[in-house]
Amino acid sequence: MSLVLETATEGGAPLWTPSEFVEQLRAVADARYHHRHPFNLRMHAGELSPAELRGWILNRFHYQRHIPIKDALILSKLDDRELRRAWIRRIHDHDGRSGDEGGIERWLRLGEAAGLPRQRLLSGEGVLPGVRLAVDGYVNCCRLRPPLEAVASSLTEMFAPNLMVTRIDAFERAYRWIGDDGLAYFRRRVTEGRRDSEEALELVIRWADTRRGQESAVAALSFKCDVLWSLLDAIAAGYGGTHD
Repeated sequence: MSLVLETATEGGAPLWTPSEFVEQLRAVADARYHHRHPFNLRMHAGELSPAELRGWILNRFHYQRHIPIKDALILSKLDDRELRRAWIRRIHDHDGRSGDEGGIERWLRLGEAAGLPRQRLLSGEGVLPGVRLAVDGYVNCCRLRPPLEAVASSLTEMFAPNLMVTRIDAFERAYRWIGDDGLAYFRRRVTEGRRDSEEALELVIRWADTRRGQESAVAALSFKCDVLWSLLDAIAAGYGGTHD
């Protein structure tokens, strides 16, 4: 799938109602979110080898470690103090703060539970070029696009909680060699994802006050789906069929 951000159409099309707008956003994710990717389907069916699963954990960490970076870029675009105070929580959720280790630390623990030393993940060694390209594309989207599109690109969070529930079940059932402590990231994101997606969706609905704005938000979400799909394409090509 292309990593080129689509542009909104011109013309005087009427504004979608909020429910129609949300339906358009959900339709994009239903068709293009990576829950349908063959690699994720194999993961959730319990079909990945340990080498494939470790390859996914290592490369996905490259994405995870850039989440607070993209959120810092979005934060810098917000000219309202209350919005900044709300959005900065996302950075704390991943980087951690006093009393909370944070999502990045929880992902490192997942790697250790799978047999990957944390220094291997932190070094970036072995991250596939296609994964780097996909992540760079997403970070640049948040750096260069207007706040509406940058926030709309995060709306894959609307669909992440259900994916996390499916993933937890798959790991508990099929990948029992990874200890339960390694699943802490997935468990935490079920609730965080729901909260974050509700917050972001409210902003997107409020800011997209023209049909062009609504269409640009849909395009940004479509682009983010392409990022996640392309990331898995690279991992599937790099590790598909490998065994320990």
